[in-house]
This record gives sequence, structure tokens and C-alpha cells, in this order.
Amino acid sequence: MQIYWLEQDAAEVSDEADWLSAAELARLSSFHIAKRRRDWRLGRWTAKHAVAAYLKLASEPSTLAAIEIRSAASGAPEAFLDGYRARASISLSHRDGCAACAVASQEFTLGCDLEVVEPRCEAFVTDYFSLDEQQAIARAPGSERFRLLALLWSAKESALKALRTGLRMDVRSVWISFGEALTDANTLALGDSSCTAGWRPFTAHHPDGIFYGWYACSGTFVRTIVSAPQCGPPMALQAGLVVSTPLAM
Repeated sequence: MQIYWLEQDAAEVSDEADWLSAAELARLSSFHIAKRRRDWRLGRWTAKHAVAAYLKLASEPSTLAAIEIRSAASGAPEAFLDGYRARASISLSHRDGCAACAVASQEFTLGCDLEVVEPRCEAFVTDYFSLDEQQAIARAPGSERFRLLALLWSAKESALKALRTGLRMDVRSVWISFGEALTDANTLALGDSSCTAGWRPFTAHHPDGIFYGWYACSGTFVRTIVSAPQCGPPMALQAGLVVSTPLAM
């Protein structure tokens, strides 16, 4: 079994509406803030293309319109095809004009997240991170401190999505392990893309068990994905087909 990954940016989203279902068009019309509309369209565009590619369907507007991304009672996205649950599990994230969708078979529990590396205040660190995590962040070299902070936050977000709770659950109830001491950013190779085409492993621990994760850092973005059961690094998707090599970051 394999997990797949697709990223799209706002410039790739069609200006037309023929790739949205009637229910999705109604949902879109309920958003009155332009940014909310753009983000929602970007997320649906990315998820629909990811599902179409995973199911090896043509990425034509009529096919994309037949794929609906609905919100479960928990708020988690679920994929439907022609009104029936698609044979795919998905997780969706978007940030700063970029969206990512992870997709795998229904046997998988998934969570993914995109995060931007940016300054955060001390209150954010003390409110959302354990003492061990706070100490690790404090030890990181100044140039990499915010990258490590973004990585830890993103990994927690992915786990909370997999748990289908989101931020309704205390973020500190999830703790992240990289399989090596959290000594500094060099230990985590935050800027290194030499491992598995840019993806490196971690685990996300929570009171009910463990999720197995992968992270990749490039530019201003941090990407994380967690799954149960365990799987290898995500493979890249392109519209209409599965690519045979891992996602290059």
C-alpha cells in the first residue's frame, strides 16, 4: 500500500465553475469573503485532481464535477464519486496560495499539513508545546528556530487531522519524535533533501497510539503527513496518472 501526494497553487485553479458539483456551487456561494472563496476553491481543485489521479480518472471538468469533497461531521474531508464514497482516504491542507492533498486506500487513516516558516511569539511556544519541545526549540540555532517550530506545529496538526479532532483537542496531547535526539536543527536535517527524495520520517504519539509520519522542508514551506498503518514516503501525483518516483521537494 502507498500514500500519494499532490500540490497545486492558486494560479492552477480554473476560473470556470464546470468542475464543481451543484452542491459545491451552493456551498461556494455561501462564502462572502473573497479570500475564503479562493482558499476553498484551491482546496477542492487540489483534492479533486488528487482523487482523480489516484483512481486513474481523466481530469476533465465533467469527471472533476462528479468527484465531490464533502465535510464529515468532524469537519474532515471525504471524497465521493457519483454520490458514493470513493475508494480513497484523503487529507487536505492549504496555506498562502498553495494546497496539498494526501490520498491513499480506504484502509489508511491520514493527516497532512502545509505550514509556512515564520516568526512566532513566545506565548505561542509556551501555550502549545510541551516542556521538552520548548527546550528543543530554544536549543535550535537562531536561523533554524522558526523552521523547527513550524515543523513541530505542522506534525501536530497532521496528527490532529488524522484523529479527526483538529484543534478541538489539546495540541500538547500529541508529541513528536524524530527517532533521534532533538538537539538542534542540524540533527533533524531541516534543510537537507538527501533522504528519500526530500522526505524524512517521524512519529506522532498520542494517548491512543502512534501515527507514522514523513516531513519535508524546502523554501518557506514545511510539509508533513501521518498515517496508520505505517507506509513509505509519499509518491507524487500528476493529473490522470501516478508517478513512479517519490515527490521531489
